[in-house]
Amino acid sequence: MILTTTNSIEGFSIAEYLGIVSGISVNMQKMKMTFNIQKYYAGISESISEVKEKAFQELKDNANKLNANAVVGINVDIELTTSNYVTVTITGTAVSIIKK
Repeated sequence: MILTTTNSIEGFSIAEYLGIVSGISVNMQKMKMTFNIQKYYAGISESISEVKEKAFQELKDNANKLNANAVVGINVDIELTTSNYVTVTITGTAVSIIKK
């Protein structure tokens, strides 16, 4: 499956727009607070990577349910709440593409 932030894919044409798909993920355990700022930011970075990967997998699963072979116009939103939860929301348009 091809995933892109652009609205088209070079070398392919969009045969059908199948609908908007999304993937949402939240880290379920709070990150540990620390007085070491480097460890704190390393923990945030690691948590964002894990949560983003889960959200992308959900996006792909939802696109597969629509029989899409690509998702275009992807937008990624990352939010860190005041209680140190990381939320990643990814949206895009599921499409069927064919080689030109």
